[in-house]
Amino acid sequence: MTAATTQQVFRAIADPARRSILDRLAREGATAALELGAGFHGSQPALSKHLRVLREAGLVRTRRDGRRVLYTLRPGPLADVERWISLYRQFWEGRLDALARHLDETP
Repeated sequence: MTAATTQQVFRAIADPARRSILDRLAREGATAALELGAGFHGSQPALSKHLRVLREAGLVRTRRDGRRVLYTLRPGPLADVERWISLYRQFWEGRLDALARHLDETP
């Protein structure tokens, strides 16, 4: 993944509405845009913009099913996010382990 694409992914997931869309696609699988709009608290143009941002970041793919456009989660681009978070997870796990040892040693 290129640096520009990584930045697009971080920008895409920074928005709570887009995270909500990704969560729904992760739970429900392929979902039509109109169905995604049913749980969306905004206008149709705003939903379309969010879906475009997710597509451009490579986080969703589309396919036609008759007249419907189905959106599907593409989790691959989130691997860079996971790698970035893992650096901090290692830091905090070490700190939490040290805290646990300290608490175990404290009378």
